[in-house]
Order: sequence, then C-alpha cells, then structure tokens
Amino acid sequence: MNAPTTTTTTTAFASFRMKSTAPYDDHDHEDDHNRDVPDTAGASQYLDDASRSCIQMEHDYGAHNYHHPLPVVITKGRGTQVYDLQGKSYFDFLSAYSAVNQGHCHPKIIAALIEQAQELTLISRAFHNNVLGEYSQYITSYFGYDRVLPMNTGVEGGETAVKLARRWGYDVKGIPANKARILFASKNFWGRTLAAVSTSTDPTSYRGFGPYMPGFSNVPYNDLGSLEMEFQRDADNIAAFMVEPIQGEAGVVVPDDGYMSKVKKLCEQYNVLLIADEVQTGLCRTGYRLAVDYDGCQPDILILGKALSGGTIPVSAVLARDEVMLTLKPGEHGSTYGGNPLACKVAMAALQVLKDEQLDQNALARGQQLRDGLNYIMPHTPILQQVRGRGLLNAMVIRSTTTTSTTSGNYGDAGKAWDLCVKLMQHGLLAKPTHGNIIRLAPPLTITEQEMDVCLEKMEAALKELQEAERC
Repeated sequence: MNAPTTTTTTTAFASFRMKSTAPYDDHDHEDDHNRDVPDTAGASQYLDDASRSCIQMEHDYGAHNYHHPLPVVITKGRGTQVYDLQGKSYFDFLSAYSAVNQGHCHPKIIAALIEQAQELTLISRAFHNNVLGEYSQYITSYFGYDRVLPMNTGVEGGETAVKLARRWGYDVKGIPANKARILFASKNFWGRTLAAVSTSTDPTSYRGFGPYMPGFSNVPYNDLGSLEMEFQRDADNIAAFMVEPIQGEAGVVVPDDGYMSKVKKLCEQYNVLLIADEVQTGLCRTGYRLAVDYDGCQPDILILGKALSGGTIPVSAVLARDEVMLTLKPGEHGSTYGGNPLACKVAMAALQVLKDEQLDQNALARGQQLRDGLNYIMPHTPILQQVRGRGLLNAMVIRSTTTTSTTSGNYGDAGKAWDLCVKLMQHGLLAKPTHGNIIRLAPPLTITEQEMDVCLEKMEAALKELQEAERC
C-alpha cells in the first residue's frame, strides 16, 4: 500500500473546524498505454495496466447496462474505505447505494455468514429449517409488524408489495376483478423489472420496454393535494400508494416535514394501503430506524432490502399486518432463495449491528456535520449550488451552465458533476452523479467525526480545483 503524503494546504473548512485532519494519499496516476479500454467519459487516463485489463474484460464479455463507471477497480473493502488494485484507499460515499450501511465487511456480519455457511445455506421451502422462524419473529418484533415475507432483492420486495396490495384490494376492499390500481410517486425508482419501469417517469428506464403494466398511475411527489384529488376521483379502485420517504435515485429529494404522516392519514381516510419503499432510506440511513419514523408514520406495507444483509448477499423483506399478508395463500407467491437459512442469519446479524452500534444516532450526527461543513464551504466555492439531505443520505447540487441535466430527469454523467467526481477520486473519495448535476453523498453509517473532517477537506480541495480549472 502506498505511503500517505501530507498536504499543507490551508482550507476554509480547516479554519472552520479549527482542528487538524489526517493526511491522504494523492499520488499521480501515470497515463499508461492506451489500449481499447472504454473511455469512461474522458477519465481513463487515470488507469494503470492491471486496471485497464479488468475493465477491458468487463467491456468485452459483459452486458453494457451500466453507464460510465468511475475508472477505478476495487479489490477490498473495510469499514468506510475501499482499496484499488494498487492498494490506494478511498472513502466510499456511495455505500453500494446504501447496501453497506454497517460498513464494508463488518466483522460480526461476516462471522454470522461464515458460521451459518458451514452448516446450511439453502433448503427448499418444501421443508422447514431451524432459522426461518427465529428470523421471522426477530424482524417482525424489530419493526412492529405481524408477519414478514422474505425475498432477495429490493425490486422483488417491490413486486411482492404490489402483488399483496392488489390481492388485498380484491379480497378485502372489494375492488372489481382486474380493476385494481396502484399509485406511485413521480420520479420514483425501485428497480428495473417490467413492473418497476412501468411506474417510472424517467425515459431512460422505460423507453423501449413496452407494453407497460396496466393499473399503474403516477402522482407528483410531495404533493398532498394531487394525491387527494386522485383518491377523490377513483378511490374505490385504488388499492395502494407506493412511495419512497425520501427519493434517493431522483437526487435525494426530501419532502416537506410531515409528508409521510399526512399521506398515511389520507390513505386511511380513503381505505388505501400505504406502501413505504425503504430499500434505500431504511435501516438507519436517514438517522432513524426507518425514514418514516421521522414523521411518526407506520406504513401498511414496508419494503426493506440492501443493508438488510450489510452488503454481503441479496436479502429483502416485505412486512405487513395479518389483514394484508394473509390474503396470500399457499402456492401464490414464493422464491427459491427467499428466507434461506444463510440470509436469515445474516439479516439478524445486520439488524443487531445497527442497534448495538446506535448507527441511527451516528448517521444523524455525521450527516449534520457533513451538511454544516459543505454549507460553510459553499460561499468559497460558487460551483457548489445546494446541499440537502437527512442523516447520511445527502446530495450536493453542482451549479450547471445548462439546464439539460436538471430538467430532463434522466441519468447521466455530463458536465461538472462528473468532473468533480473524477477529482474526488483523485483525492481518495468515491462518489457518483445521480441526475446530471447532482452527486449523492452516502458513506457507511460507521464513519467517524475525524473521518468526516478528512472527507470534507477532500471535497473542498476537489471543488476548488474544479473552480480554478474553469477560470483557465
């Protein structure tokens, strides 16, 4: 591993904090022989031969369904940091889209995984196993629900919730056959299955994949009036409203205080189920056990995933009360891997780590530290336009000379946000644009106060370098 070098630059943030920060490795990257490695938006000059080879194989033999990953090849992760092929360390400010809230390779989660993997990993649901019941009791008690339906990925959780809502709509609410509707918030993102893209308002997600799932409609996010108007118009046929408490992929869009609790009251008034998609926002990410806890709201159906396994294996879960969950009968829903013993043990360990280490409280404190630091930096770096978020789900908006990236609402790396992410990478911090000029900032919830200070120094340095480059 390369020895770190000490920076002597005095920054506005350093003056603001009035404390020293740890040095970081900022060695030069040689421009090695340029083979036919895909040019990741002009940043491939930072690759060495070994990294180029890895990226080339991925490009030559894999599907091209991810847009311009940053030019770095990661081989190891521990806690808040990951390491590339040369051993250079980076703070991870994406956390696998909030799947590693507990930090990379948390020892207690890895220990639970190894212990169970040596006993039993998978057994058909045609038989019972000795772990599923324990897990079901643990997670339902943890979140205050009657029952759980275990799945694997977040989008499977979403599909399961929609299926449950439709069945409840027919069997309990009395919606006529094949007339059930589900409402979704505009600019939602919950996956890329055909059902998920049928609810999307982003052309990048849905274009070219029709025909789309019937019975799905959109209403504006954070707009109670529009939601109630739709309820008033057709409540008899609406089974559920599915919404993210904070829209992550849309650019960390935080609704008005009380939004979720007011949505729940409207749903109760019109006999509509509230489905909370907490796959990205849940599990202490926003400084609360669940993001809906901020508004004191308990949804009728709760979807969890990502950090439910601490970033080790795919684990998701759908929780609901008896009236909803027991509408499903044997043979009507299932999954080969859902509720497997390995997943159950890992999920219990992951949830226990969140509780034992009080990661909700750390997310609140470190998130405030991050926003305070960036807001202090902002007047010194005009390229930084806005900072927003809750807990450790945050975003910085980069001032753009065009309106394309902010109005089109699609995914991309164009403009200054991509350039800033490349500079952050050079300084040892990994982040990625989410919608053109918006960069999501979501480190593992285990990040310390000192580590956050170091990261703010890196952000300020990268912002100033980009600002200077524009003047040249």
